[in-house]
Amino acid sequence: MQKDISGGLSISNNAIADIIGYEAMELYGVVGMAAPTLSDGIAKILPQSKYRRGIVVTEGATGAIIDLYVVLEYGTNVTAVTTNLEERILFVLKQILDMSPQAINIHVQGMKVRN
Repeated sequence: MQKDISGGLSISNNAIADIIGYEAMELYGVVGMAAPTLSDGIAKILPQSKYRRGIVVTEGATGAIIDLYVVLEYGTNVTAVTTNLEERILFVLKQILDMSPQAINIHVQGMKVRN
């Protein structure tokens, strides 16, 4: 028997960023997350525990606006990797959180040869 319970559900921006960061790092061509600001002009890959620092989630008029700051593998097709990343994020957010973001902005902060 299904029983409806009144109330609301609130998901923090940090939880959304954690989910996105994990999914982004599973995608071929993404080497790491970078900080949103380039203080010295060079993108530094964030350690795994700080992936969410490379993702900024803000509230828009019709949903969340997501900005990802990524470092891609040198030699990969940037358009293909960013398109796949956007599609994966849309899919995961719909499946896990049942949400559709207003916008997903992917900022490629650098390219790196994978070790």
